[in-house]
Amino acid sequence: MALLKGLFSLFLLILIVLSVLFVDFVYKTFSLTPRDVKSDAIVVLTGGRGRVEEGVRLYRAGQGKKLFLIGVDPAVKKRELYQGAGAADVYLEQNSRNTLENAIYARDLIMKYKVGSIKLITSRYHMKRSTILFRNALPKDVAIYPHPVDSSNLKEEWWSHSGSFKLLFSEFYKYCILRFFFMFAPGELRPLPGNN
Repeated sequence: MALLKGLFSLFLLILIVLSVLFVDFVYKTFSLTPRDVKSDAIVVLTGGRGRVEEGVRLYRAGQGKKLFLIGVDPAVKKRELYQGAGAADVYLEQNSRNTLENAIYARDLIMKYKVGSIKLITSRYHMKRSTILFRNALPKDVAIYPHPVDSSNLKEEWWSHSGSFKLLFSEFYKYCILRFFFMFAPGELRPLPGNN
């Protein structure tokens, strides 16, 4: 009986800790606001509505010297996403298919062009997971400025909207796995010295 009580208490404690961490994750997801800073490059993780448009808008406004569109469908041509002044400094990455690959392929571009700071654009719900991957993939001296884009599938009243709750919990789960992984392998995604 004592063993059952102990297991129940442990389960309850774990549940409370996870609930607190989840609420903290959600709070930080919604409270993140873009900083009005210029960067060497604007990095857009394509795939979500409004991301490319926001990246192009910021690039045209002079918020970045280069524009990297990451995870673009191989059938898409640059002229379909960007035309006009500055097109020579717009780059499409068309090999990556998930957030981990986004970070690795973007890292290669960032290092190739000796970028020292990036403005990272993705959907608000996706930002914390993207940021942790980029922080662990890029050299430590590259500054990352998160720039979240709001999307219609994430409601501020997330607790009363099942789709938003599922989306946030799914991101929280993936984020926790990454945090746990990088606790034990913090430099796993970084390039080896001399490879830049």
